[in-house]
Amino acid sequence: MKKTPILLGTALCAVILFPPGGRAAAEGGPRVISITAKRFEFLPHELKLKKGETVTLHVTSEDVQHGFFNRKLKIDADVPAGQSADVTITPGEEGRFLVICDHFCGALHGNMHMSVDVE
Repeated sequence: MKKTPILLGTALCAVILFPPGGRAAAEGGPRVISITAKRFEFLPHELKLKKGETVTLHVTSEDVQHGFFNRKLKIDADVPAGQSADVTITPGEEGRFLVICDHFCGALHGNMHMSVDVE
């Protein structure tokens, strides 16, 4: 029995279900947004969300431990070195919010932030 068509089909499903740069949400679950934390930035630098929309932020550290924090959006996550953390939020108000790294990660730590625009 040939395994190539099955492997190709599996690979194709993986690309459809988990597109590059993001993950598909479980059926009926929140949209998942992938974020990379590395000295001294979050990528992407800016997110646009809708008020009342539930999203899961999947934050992955590429190097050292980072924090991911914003009080108004109820975000408070520790992201261990080389690992990931998920934060599910539902923004309740419109505005521009600054998410910061709240774990000292080096000399330029104070520059590590990202903007979240809620419309």
